[in-house]
Amino acid sequence: MTTALEDLLARHVETGTIQGAVALLGRGDDVEVAAVGVASDDGLPMPADAIMRIQSMTKVITSVAALRLVESGRLGLDQSVAEWLPELDNRRVLISPTAPLEDTVPARRAITLRHLLTNASGYGMSMTDSPLLRAMAENGTEAGAEPLTLGADEWVARLAELPLAFHPGEGWRYHHSFGLLGILLARLTGRPLDEHLAEDLFVPLGMIDTALSVPEEKLHRLPAAYRHGEDGLVETEPAGGGFYAGPPPFGVSHGELVSTVADFHRFTRLLVDGRVDGEALLSAEHLQQMTSDQVPAENKTPDSFFPGFWDGMGWGFGVGVQTEGPLRGRYGWSGGQGTDFFVDQDGTVGILFTQVELGERMSPLLADFKALHQPT
Repeated sequence: MTTALEDLLARHVETGTIQGAVALLGRGDDVEVAAVGVASDDGLPMPADAIMRIQSMTKVITSVAALRLVESGRLGLDQSVAEWLPELDNRRVLISPTAPLEDTVPARRAITLRHLLTNASGYGMSMTDSPLLRAMAENGTEAGAEPLTLGADEWVARLAELPLAFHPGEGWRYHHSFGLLGILLARLTGRPLDEHLAEDLFVPLGMIDTALSVPEEKLHRLPAAYRHGEDGLVETEPAGGGFYAGPPPFGVSHGELVSTVADFHRFTRLLVDGRVDGEALLSAEHLQQMTSDQVPAENKTPDSFFPGFWDGMGWGFGVGVQTEGPLRGRYGWSGGQGTDFFVDQDGTVGILFTQVELGERMSPLLADFKALHQPT
């Protein structure tokens, strides 16, 4: 007999939403893992240990790494990041988010770590057309579904050529703050981001397959990537290939991770209680801040993200947080290549890894997955 989780994944494979998926649902050690469908057009079954492109689910991991540096006294939540990111010193700010690029004033305050963790740096995605949006597209710093084209130092230098959309701490725009966070972590620790994350988090947590790229000996576990086209799924990266296959062509401290469901589950266990094998890796205070709404009401403007995003929703450090309704207290986030996770107040964890770009066709799958557990 199949389970509700297996039935859900199989139904969406059958209707063409996805080629395959790996998912997990459960609490503590009592979890179910399901691997359904195929990893690529060649028909090979999706392995339970598939290494997936988790994209924006990286944000929660780098948030924990940053908070651990705060706890070790190496930087403060409200400390300027200009010591390590001098490109961000003495910022100029547009008089309004849609103003011409030359219409600026000096920033009222420096960009801090807290601003990065809460998408409040002044840099980020624009939901409406503007001179700033067009300038980001022209200089290669616009966010999108395609792989990175600029190395970390070049990316932050080009971003710093542009003014902020708002004064640090006085707005909310998605994504770019976390690219800056990755570079901050690399520069502060004096080594590439993946090396720091491996020593600080991945090795202690037993996350053996999580990294910024997939080594050659593991490429057979990297599924193909897809997006929905007019006539169904279109392959965007081949199985065992693409941007994440092998060493990256340039510094990717502003980039995003690959991982497995098993690895990410180990990470969520840290989020649930802050401990691994009895050792505290993150304080209860920082866990509480990270997983509760940190965005002031005045920053939750309709144009800051997609329509309706702020309805009953907040943002902590690297995660979205349900602030109202029966799922109040649930936190988690999605990755653009069809991945998602949530953690409920009772400790139940859900993890979904597909490799199909998020969009209208993927929304029902994510909604169905999130509905599999309803806290009592």
